Amino acid sequence: MLSLDTPRLRLRQFRSADFDDYASLCADPEVMRYVGDFVPLSREDAWRQFAMLAGHWTLRGYGMWVVEELSSGAFVGRVGLHYPEGWPDREIAWAIARSYWGRGYALEAASAALRVAFEVLDWPRIVSLIAAPNLRSIRLAERLGERFERVLMLRGHEVMLYSMDRLR
Repeated sequence: MLSLDTPRLRLRQFRSADFDDYASLCADPEVMRYVGDFVPLSREDAWRQFAMLAGHWTLRGYGMWVVEELSSGAFVGRVGLHYPEGWPDREIAWAIARSYWGRGYALEAASAALRVAFEVLDWPRIVSLIAAPNLRSIRLAERLGERFERVLMLRGHEVMLYSMDRLR
């Protein structure tokens, strides 16, 4: 599953040409406020994360997609499936560039990724790991059908685990 289209978006694998846009996303303090270690990333650290996300596809057979706007081809952010070593379960996650907030793009892209997880990969369950103050992501997780399960520590940060089981 290398790419898929929704009514307004294309979800596709990372390309080297995406790096400048990805580094800008990761440098935005408002975007990174609740992502990873909750701080903006340097260009070098953004590269490490970019390479990890691209390599995740090779190692796991699924991963994060670049989200681009169909009408313009513009880089919107990243959405997808994530399960690095040390994670409590297979995750659906998202990070959208601030200039695209409020358009419903995260929901549209995450809904497509969720269908891949349940219908193509046949996952029985999925989680989202969300910082407690991140009300936008909590609302999105709930709109996707996830519910709060528990609080846990991940990489030294307290996060809330939202989860959903696949309906049979």
